[in-house]
Amino acid sequence: MTPERRNRLESVLSKRQPNLTVVLENVFDPHNVSAVMRTCDAVGIQDVYILNDRIPPHKKWGFRSSSTAAKWLNIHQYTDASECFGELRKYYKNIYASYLGEGSADLYTMDLTQSVALVFGNETFGISEDLRKFTDGDFIIPQMGIIKSLNISVACAVTLYEAMRQKRIAGHYDSQALSEERIKQIRQQWEIPEIDD
Repeated sequence: MTPERRNRLESVLSKRQPNLTVVLENVFDPHNVSAVMRTCDAVGIQDVYILNDRIPPHKKWGFRSSSTAAKWLNIHQYTDASECFGELRKYYKNIYASYLGEGSADLYTMDLTQSVALVFGNETFGISEDLRKFTDGDFIIPQMGIIKSLNISVACAVTLYEAMRQKRIAGHYDSQALSEERIKQIRQQWEIPEIDD
């Protein structure tokens, strides 16, 4: 590994945000999943949660969309909602669902600098009612057009870039947020060689 490559990976590691994640519920198209992964990597998310309790688990992602983003992330796949959200509660203080409802909060009024998991639903049906009982609230991306929904990967990108905007203003990318133990694990995963003293 060249010094330049190592420095690039170390720089990316130093900006990972352990208090922000995405959950995908029964997102059918693997290319949509991969596009979400690419955005997650771009804004500094390391862990992505995929729940498939109504469709078969994905065997592979759409690599044309992801540019192998999955290689740089930790993907947690579940087939049981209770198990998935039980695990999320260990690491994230709040869980919010993207939901087209009258009581949903405007994305741009939300504080996304806190510890938060953001849930996005199926391309056709959105978030299931069963899943909403596991969340702390709903949010909506404001739109001015006739069509009221965005493609799942676009909706996720809009939301995550708002989170990144807020986190940059708050200085979250200015210092290392991951623990040393987690960084060591990811270095091994990314095959970053140890530096000899």
